[in-house]
Amino acid sequence: MEPMNCTVHARPDGAEVWASTQSPTTSRKVVADTLGIPPEKVSFHTMYCGGGFGRRGEGELDWVLEAAEIAKQLTVPVKVTYSREDDTQHDYYRPASYVEFSGGLDAQGWPVAFMAKIACPSFGFLRDGVDGTAVGGLSDLRYEIPDLLVDYRVANTIVPVSYWRAPGVNQNSFFAESFLDELAAAGGTDPLEVRRRLLAKTPRMLNVLNLAAEKANWGKPPAGRFQGIAVGNAAGAFVAQVAEISVTKGKVKVQRVVCAFDCGVVINPAILKQQIEGGIVFGLSAALKGEITLERGRIQQGNFDTYDVVRIDETPKIDVIIVPSTERPTGAGESTNPQIIPAVTNAIFAATGKRLRKLPIRIANLA
Repeated sequence: MEPMNCTVHARPDGAEVWASTQSPTTSRKVVADTLGIPPEKVSFHTMYCGGGFGRRGEGELDWVLEAAEIAKQLTVPVKVTYSREDDTQHDYYRPASYVEFSGGLDAQGWPVAFMAKIACPSFGFLRDGVDGTAVGGLSDLRYEIPDLLVDYRVANTIVPVSYWRAPGVNQNSFFAESFLDELAAAGGTDPLEVRRRLLAKTPRMLNVLNLAAEKANWGKPPAGRFQGIAVGNAAGAFVAQVAEISVTKGKVKVQRVVCAFDCGVVINPAILKQQIEGGIVFGLSAALKGEITLERGRIQQGNFDTYDVVRIDETPKIDVIIVPSTERPTGAGESTNPQIIPAVTNAIFAATGKRLRKLPIRIANLA
């Protein structure tokens, strides 16, 4: 929620900087380069971030650069603060992505082939000619499918793009978990049972899947409610979620979410639970509300009156199961927003028989 801000005091003998950034070393170098001084002449105070989510990362340091540029012309400390409209309309945006799928089933209806062709802007970090972030969540699927192919084609645009919470995995989990449900439906098999079968050799993922299904009473939702399920491995954590929804006059309401979570040794259970819940609400906002549109090259949204998010009274009941573990600790902050989206859209299919292949969810999509 904190807007972009940075304070720079340029002096003849060096500079002092205060900034909430995810990349203090790079931020320090940006200031040093702008002022024409060595990095060791810059005293950098890294402040707590009031929300980062990738916006304050390596390549998105425009507000630090601007503060340094202005401070270079003055002898007093300069603080630059973006308004919400500044930041929303002149930002870095999550890359739009399009994936074409095809798959195959054996005689019993179990998936044996899975192919994904991705067209997406590059995040800018290539290894052996492949942008690992753009294919994350598809190229590293944990499912034991005999024939698996992921093909990536760079589709860059003039829109500036960068990381969004759980980069790459956030969109590709929606694609992968949705298509797996389509394969289950084509084979006449239960989405839970398909995942159990394909995760037999991944015990930690299978465990969270079983825990979430059991806690959610999978297959037996209350009257008027429908369930969807999704799993994933983001930031090293094994996650399974069951979404329970209702649909009234084309409006989707997420009533309950059950999340089983295994990130190895847990250092602080209270903070971990907050991260899990926050990630789920973050993902729900993207699924149900968030949308950036352009008209004549300009971003139309400016603040939370035009770019809505899930409010407190819209937040579902969230049941969190943290798996006790002696495995090494891994990530948590970006681990739960990817699966909630396909869990909801899979539940919408259970409720309406309609597959949603485009986000955000709109009433028109359900008509």
